[in-house]
Amino acid sequence: MRPLPIAIAISLVAGVAFAAPPVKTVETAKGNVLAAANGMTLYTFKNDKKGESSCYDSCATNWPPFMVEGDAKAEGAFTIVERKDGAKQWAKDGMPLYFWIKDKKMGDATGDGVKGVWDVVKP
Repeated sequence: MRPLPIAIAISLVAGVAFAAPPVKTVETAKGNVLAAANGMTLYTFKNDKKGESSCYDSCATNWPPFMVEGDAKAEGAFTIVERKDGAKQWAKDGMPLYFWIKDKKMGDATGDGVKGVWDVVKP
């Protein structure tokens, strides 16, 4: 059997649609929370509106947005929010998702409750 020519193989891979964000449930001191594939806890910001992020500049430095990679598509509770710079960010139930810069390892959830406006995302 002959291998597929490289151009055909690349076009087959490029045509694959990516699914919702790679997330998983992680156990923390706050109970089970939603985390990205890297195991880092995800948060929502109470100052956001559904479908709209209000976390930019120093806020986004401390709370990096959970960005959409490639041609991923919204699925189920996971939607995509367009940021004001045109970048795309994951959201759950319409609320944009973020990481907390002070979480260092899987299971950290040190951002929960910060300034009364950040919450861990429950599965």
